[in-house]
This record gives sequence, C-alpha cells and structure tokens, in this order.
Amino acid sequence: MGQVNKSIAVLGVLAAVTQAVPASAQAWPTRPVTLVVPFTAGTTSDVIARSLAQELSAKLGQTFVIENKAGAGGNIGASTVARAQPDGYTILFATTGQAATNKLMYKQMDFDPQRDFAPVVLVAKAPVIITAKPNASYASLKDFITYAKANPGKATGGFPGNGTLGHITGELLATKAGIEFGKTQYRGSAAILTDLLGGHIDVGMDSLAAYVPSVREGKIKALAIASSQRWSKLPDVPTVAETLPGFEASVWYAILVPAKVPDDVVAKLNAVTNAWLKEPKTQEFLTDFGAVTAGGSPADLKAFTQAEVEKWGPIIKAANISF
Repeated sequence: MGQVNKSIAVLGVLAAVTQAVPASAQAWPTRPVTLVVPFTAGTTSDVIARSLAQELSAKLGQTFVIENKAGAGGNIGASTVARAQPDGYTILFATTGQAATNKLMYKQMDFDPQRDFAPVVLVAKAPVIITAKPNASYASLKDFITYAKANPGKATGGFPGNGTLGHITGELLATKAGIEFGKTQYRGSAAILTDLLGGHIDVGMDSLAAYVPSVREGKIKALAIASSQRWSKLPDVPTVAETLPGFEASVWYAILVPAKVPDDVVAKLNAVTNAWLKEPKTQEFLTDFGAVTAGGSPADLKAFTQAEVEKWGPIIKAANISF
C-alpha cells in the first residue's frame, strides 16, 4: 500500500506541473486564431494583415482569421483584444494610434496599450509625405518654410482627419520649423488630393501611397518624405530630416497580444513574422503600399513605442488634440 500511495503522490505532482503550463504554451496553435484589424476591409492595415495571416497559417498549420472591428480610431477593435483571454488565439494588428498615440488624445479609453498588451513585432512603417499644389511658388520643404515664415497663417495644410498622423505631423512641422499655417481636416486621402490638384490648399500631409501616382505624373509637387532615409520609389524626393534634422513621422503597423500571453507564443509569432519580412516578395509588396519593412524583437517594439509616445505627447498636448 505504501508503494501505491507513493505512486499516486508522484502522479499528482506531475499532473499539477502539467496543469501549471498553459495549453497554449505546449502546442500553440491547436485551433484557428483570430487576427483583429481595427479598421474596415480594404484599408492598408487590412490588406497587409491578410497577407501576413496567409503566411502565419502556412507556417504554423492553423487558420488565421481576419476580423475587422472598426471605430473610434481603432480603439473598438483594440479593446476587444485587450479583454480577450491571454492564450494567443486573439491577436491585434495595430497601427500607431491603438499602440501609442490614441491614449494621448482620447479622454476615455478602456485599455492602456502599454499595460494591456504585450509587444510582438514591428511590421512596417509608412512615412508621411508632404506635398504641394502644382502651381506653388516653392518646390522644396526649405522654400515652403521660408514662404510660411514670410506669410504667417496664409498657407493652408490639409490632413486626413483630426488626430491622424498626418495631422500631428503638421503640428510637429509647425513646431520644429517655427511656422504658422492654417489646418484643414479631410475625410481621407482622396479629398486632400482633389483639393491639392485644384489649388484649394497649399500643402498636404498624409501617408504617401495615395500621392505617388500624381507626384510621378507631375500633377502635384513632393516637398519631402518624413522617413529616416529616401524612399526607393521616389529617390529624388528628399527627407524632411535633410531640412529639419531628426524629423521622422510614419504610420506604423505592429502585432500586439493581450498581456500575459505565454512567452513562447510571442516568440513563435515574432519568428514567423520576421522571416516573412525578410522575403523579397514581402518587401516589394509593402513598398507598393508606401511602406518599408521593420522587424525586430518584442523588446525593440516596446522601446520604439515608448519613444513614439514621448515624441508625440508634447505635440498633441500643445495642439490640444482631444476626443
């Protein structure tokens, strides 16, 4: 009997150890995974996320299903993931807003990105482009700054909505360059482009993809791109940093999971995504959307996010951008 009792005791210990290790940490994924995109179908976020989901499905052997949950600058979809079970089966394909800047603008948010999410990987950056109407007297950012200083408040800039990265980039430009210009909010890139072509606004600031065809055709002027280096598709367009050192502004895309998701799940997601980002076809695909591949470790994403919060916080506060 004593030996039997010892055997039962050992089995009990083994069972306890097994139960202490989450199932997701043993063999994730064992069932379909939901990748939440906090914007509508057809947006850049959605298209990139769907391509990544195909890769994750192929490499990890389970279906990754896209779920679009738009609204409140992406906060609705992000909130869903923040409240999900931390088992790796609900993932957020986030942009700058949900991962960093929304918390600086929205008075009421039922999640905090740094508290409620674990970083996985920075996927890509889509830099902001500063464009000008075709008959503008300036052909460079430096000349525009000179014009704006000589004519304070006379120039008008168009942005894709209050609190968007295009908007806060405009605020950052005004601060760094010491200039004043009027700011007009639009509902999307198409409306900005229409008014640029018609000469109704002087400059536009937005993610660059929608403006590339008109720049190449000479219909509008490209003053600068707010990336760390010149973009391969428009090599003759300088960076903003060439005029204002250190200036960078990009919409970025990242994978986040609920806090407390097992580390090995994060590691699997990170490894597969980094491998996908290194493929030439992925880099070409992202370039067509005006984005450049990123990658790196979860720690890299955490540090990058903190730097973005610290950069944009004072600008958003000074401009009194709130919802």
